[in-house]
Amino acid sequence: MPRFNLTQLRYQLSRYQQRRRSRRQLLTLNDHLLKDIGLTREQACQEGKQTFWKPKHQDKRALTTQRRD
Repeated sequence: MPRFNLTQLRYQLSRYQQRRRSRRQLLTLNDHLLKDIGLTREQACQEGKQTFWKPKHQDKRALTTQRRD
C-alpha cells in the first residue's frame, strides 16, 4: 500500500485549486484583456474548459518562438 506524505498532498491540492481558479477567471475576461495577454477567445476557452487536474497545455511553437523588441 502506497504511503502518502501529507505535505505533498497539501501542496498538490493547492496547485489544483490555483489551476481551477485561474482557468475559471480566464473564461470571464473580455476580448480586450485577452488581447493584452496574447490570447484569442478560442484559446482562452480551450484552456478554461480543461479539467483542473491536467497541467497547462504548452504549445511547442510558443516555446521555440522568442519575442523581439
